[in-house]
Amino acid sequence: MTPTWLGLLAGLLTSIAAVPQVIKTLRSRHVRDLSIWQPLLLSVGIALWLIYGIMIGDVPLIVANITPLICNLMLTYMKIRFNHNDPELPH
Repeated sequence: MTPTWLGLLAGLLTSIAAVPQVIKTLRSRHVRDLSIWQPLLLSVGIALWLIYGIMIGDVPLIVANITPLICNLMLTYMKIRFNHNDPELPH
């Protein structure tokens, strides 16, 4: 296995890790147990890795950071948007 393929495999696994949470949150619209800080901080970190990958021209690094960036931005948005729909939270 070459370093490029290893990087692509690692990127694939870390990329799809957030997908089940996004799907669950989209379906349930329940965000009470979701911390705003985790996807927000992770989005910033992933965006920096993506920029770094672009700067050095590292394809596995670029590809590996697109999906998790989208997923974590979606989770951040849903936390803000759906938080008002939770009847158990004070408004």
